[in-house]
Amino acid sequence: MGAFFWRAKALAAFVLLLWVVQVVNWITGYGFNPAFGLIPRHVSGLDGIIAMPLLHGSFSHLMANTPPLLVMGGLLVATATRALLAVNAVVIGLGGGLVWLFGSSAIHIGASGLVFGWFGFLVARGLVDRSPITLGAALLVGVLYGSILWGVLPGQPGVSWEAHLFGAIAGAAAAFVIRTQVHAPRLGDVNLE
Repeated sequence: MGAFFWRAKALAAFVLLLWVVQVVNWITGYGFNPAFGLIPRHVSGLDGIIAMPLLHGSFSHLMANTPPLLVMGGLLVATATRALLAVNAVVIGLGGGLVWLFGSSAIHIGASGLVFGWFGFLVARGLVDRSPITLGAALLVGVLYGSILWGVLPGQPGVSWEAHLFGAIAGAAAAFVIRTQVHAPRLGDVNLE
């Protein structure tokens, strides 16, 4: 139980960090975005792979990302025990790397790639692990946030659909590559008779 509270505090601290960065970014006239945002196929934009989730274009942009970060992050905190750092490394590294390689010529910012990565991980992990807990988390995420999948389609100006798409792909890949510890029986191991 102590580890759960430590992970929950880390999630709260991360979300608080996003808000602190947003305030400082706003005060500086959003100077962080061109300096640290992800710029595809430019060496100067490589640091954006890591910095992109920390940067937002407005308070409403961050406000839109905060609830899903808290809900999906809470589900990860509750169910992904020792794998949180590895999952986030894959989502941020692979997802951001794919945006850097294949994204449109723009400055990509925002935590929505992380949100889509967590969504992809939670849904795919339910199918991979098949435990009642992971299937329940996948179902909950699907019901609450299934409509975000429309965000992986191009068409909305100013929205990095590439970060959404590659984040979701990276999250699903993490579910297949990283085995998480959930202390519950797999459905395949449960005798239903």
